[in-house]
Amino acid sequence: MKRGFLSHDHSDKLFEQIYDYILERIVRGEWKEHEKLPSVRTLALEFNVHRLTVFKAYQLLKQNQKVYVKDKSGYYVQPGSSLPVEARQDPIITAYVQDSHLSEIHQVQATYQFSKALLEPNLLPNLYFSEYVKKVFDLYPKVLGTYSTTQGDLELREALCHYFVHRFRFYLSAEEMLITAGSQEAIDLTARVLIKPRDVVLLERPTYSPAIDVFRRQGATILPVEITENGYDLEQIEKLMQIHKPRLFYLNPTFHNPTGYTVPTEQRKRLVELAAHYHCLLMEDDSYRDMYFGEEPPLPLFSYDTSGVVVYIRSFSKYIAPGLSIASVSCREPIMKLLLRAKSLSDSGTPFLNQKIFLHYFFSERMQQHLEKLRIALSVRKELMEDEMRATDWQWSSPAGGFNLWVKLPATIGMERLLGQCKEKSITFVPGSICDPQRELKSWIRLSYSYMSEQQLREGIRQLIRVYDAEKERSRNW
Repeated sequence: MKRGFLSHDHSDKLFEQIYDYILERIVRGEWKEHEKLPSVRTLALEFNVHRLTVFKAYQLLKQNQKVYVKDKSGYYVQPGSSLPVEARQDPIITAYVQDSHLSEIHQVQATYQFSKALLEPNLLPNLYFSEYVKKVFDLYPKVLGTYSTTQGDLELREALCHYFVHRFRFYLSAEEMLITAGSQEAIDLTARVLIKPRDVVLLERPTYSPAIDVFRRQGATILPVEITENGYDLEQIEKLMQIHKPRLFYLNPTFHNPTGYTVPTEQRKRLVELAAHYHCLLMEDDSYRDMYFGEEPPLPLFSYDTSGVVVYIRSFSKYIAPGLSIASVSCREPIMKLLLRAKSLSDSGTPFLNQKIFLHYFFSERMQQHLEKLRIALSVRKELMEDEMRATDWQWSSPAGGFNLWVKLPATIGMERLLGQCKEKSITFVPGSICDPQRELKSWIRLSYSYMSEQQLREGIRQLIRVYDAEKERSRNW
């Protein structure tokens, strides 16, 4: 350990910095379960701080069940505090058993991929898209020899601002928008600049799995907020904001991933009011807005924000052109400055060619007309999946848009074994526990109806039901 590890100018207190240092080494497995930790006196000498400072760090670790105490002996590593030493070889099982990363499931090669919330490639107007690629090279002959700015192509930002202002009544300028390589980069950037260890973050339960990973990596204290068909319990949210003073609330209120729920207008307005009153930022992830099956969804929360408390992330990757991976972040100037600084340290800007292709492709009349065809195609696939499942004892709520069904299976089914059996039949899905900040919801699964043809969907669901029925029978005879 180096004495220079601690910073007296750091925003955290000295004992909190020591806490972070010890916890990181425990999590990485450098100190094993039941291993004795350095004494208070030893750490105080090495860090050149008062022994009381180290004692406070150890007390916080004990309070958070990361260490335990033996009388007259010292502090020891609490079992379960470190990451598993050996990961299972099967990535889909690993994703379920461990802290889970959705990418591990996506890496599994399968015929029936109910795990991917992406558009089936054949639903995209590929021939039309190729025409626009050629058009972009004609309009911008030097596009391959040019970097974008860190903030993103000004022409694209101005076009998106115009689109948001006229369609959603945003109060927004091009200087308040950043172009990123998809929504996941936007979430990661925002978390990196706004969240430090032990900051309280509210997350929906369930939620988008990679968001859990991002905020855990930042060392945030995660508090779950239940989302239902009717939205949120606003009294619960206000109480959490009053007591815990969260730094941020990450939410996906429109065709929510994974449930498909949509939060009503009045709750959106009230959420913005609560956020402004309790100084809590709202990170609004809006990835499926255009994929509605009936009426358009309510306006984004950003439409009601007059205090600068909403960071609006709008992704176009999932249903416009996944290969381009374009998203935008809209927020007020103080936060934008932080985002630009972080973005400049990680890359030289989102690929310029991708931005120019997206600009001319998305705003074309033909693409806007094609969105209606996509909505119809997805609605048909959703209904087909639901029809195949009606004879089962599964439960779900039919969403009004998006890519996913959130399905509850009887609790008697062993999810770990079901995952393994499905993989053997070349089927993947997302287990509900990895969408849960509390790692529960083990009777739920997310099934995406967007990534396969109608025939594949029908065959895949029938296969999944057969695997489920076999496991159900096995559980009865066990």
